[in-house]
Amino acid sequence: MAYSVLVVDDEELTLRTISRGLRQEGFEVFTVSSGEEALKVFQEEKPDLTLLDMVLPGADGVEVLRQIKQINPAAIVVMMSAYHIVDRAVDAMKLGAYDYLTKPFHLADMVATMHRASEMLALRVRLRDTVETAKGRYDFGHVVTHNPATCQMLEMARKAAESDRTTILILGESGTGKGVLAKAIHYSSPRSAMPLLELNCASLPDTLLESELFGYEAGAFTDARRRKEGLLERANGGTVFLDEIGNMSPSVQAKLLRVLEEGTFIRLGGTREIKIDVRLVTATNADLKQAVEQGRFREDLYYRLNVVPLCIPPLRERIEDILPLALELLQYFNRELNKKFTGFTPAAAELLQRYSWPGNIRELKNVVERTMILAPEGDIDAIYLPQEIRDHSFPVPTDERKSSPTQSPLVSLRELEEDYVERVLAATGNNKTAAARILGIHPTSLLRRLKKEKVTT
Repeated sequence: MAYSVLVVDDEELTLRTISRGLRQEGFEVFTVSSGEEALKVFQEEKPDLTLLDMVLPGADGVEVLRQIKQINPAAIVVMMSAYHIVDRAVDAMKLGAYDYLTKPFHLADMVATMHRASEMLALRVRLRDTVETAKGRYDFGHVVTHNPATCQMLEMARKAAESDRTTILILGESGTGKGVLAKAIHYSSPRSAMPLLELNCASLPDTLLESELFGYEAGAFTDARRRKEGLLERANGGTVFLDEIGNMSPSVQAKLLRVLEEGTFIRLGGTREIKIDVRLVTATNADLKQAVEQGRFREDLYYRLNVVPLCIPPLRERIEDILPLALELLQYFNRELNKKFTGFTPAAAELLQRYSWPGNIRELKNVVERTMILAPEGDIDAIYLPQEIRDHSFPVPTDERKSSPTQSPLVSLRELEEDYVERVLAATGNNKTAAARILGIHPTSLLRRLKKEKVTT
């Protein structure tokens, strides 16, 4: 990984020498000659490391260090000075400087110090990632959507997450991301540091589901040789996510209702009540209300679970999200498969948006991965998409230009390209650098193209 370094020194020759040496070692370098400039660049560019001279015009190095630490207490800063000012060096170390170099120093010594600093940064990142990976991966901010109904649902989910005792029922077709939403709720809640345990109620027979949920005592049944804690007990203080809750048998439903009403349960074969504190999040792709009417699901349990219902729209109702999600998945599989795909051609993008996606996001993920394995790198063309997508599509709303009865449904290549550029810009939140990377062109070329389109329109 290439780390960035902010080098601060008021001597032009020193700046050139240090920056050349660091760039040869693979560092990205920013150079400034004053403390005021240093603070501005530090806030704007957020460099990984800082190499800071002690004596500067205006604010001196120690004062700059103090302000950098106020901005980011974890910042790694190496101090340097041509003067043997021991007391100032001590002040710098007390403020949290990583190391101190005395000028004149050998370039190799400086480079070695910066490599040690980058190793320290890598260690910090690994430790932080170990703790924060799940939180970061399932953060609400990472959900890709421009769909108003989905945005409204996510806002409800955020508010519900803050109330750590409220039960939540997630509704949606298979493959819409109900499990991902459940994780986002847990890791955004006050229970995020406690366990999140999951169980698919459709994957287990009734007896096994009951023992997995509530545990059992030794001798409760033939193979119960020793006591086993159930999912609810192991998740105490955290969250339990029960997927496909509609498949739960009436006897297990009754026991789960007791957990919700009294916060207690009894292990299979046991006699002692066990008190727990868990937050229950459930999900289903079935119509639970209909199941209640048909007597297959307890009405009292349904209302206890349905305190905050969150309905995830199917992908066919989120047409504006299809291309952004496909681009996000493309970038994900670029990393996973070590590929260099840049996007989709306008024809491929049109087909993706016209397909009905019965398997929702799960199917989209499979299609993107399969296509990236078989297609040549670069922009994925329509001919490389699966046959079912090329053969089966449904009409999407078109603009007035395309729907005009006097105009041919075929459009020029330029119009297709302009439309695709607009879609990529929308998918990246108008981030022109990211859009240019996906389009496979230089950012300057994209800016020139946009200016030209603005002049002609």
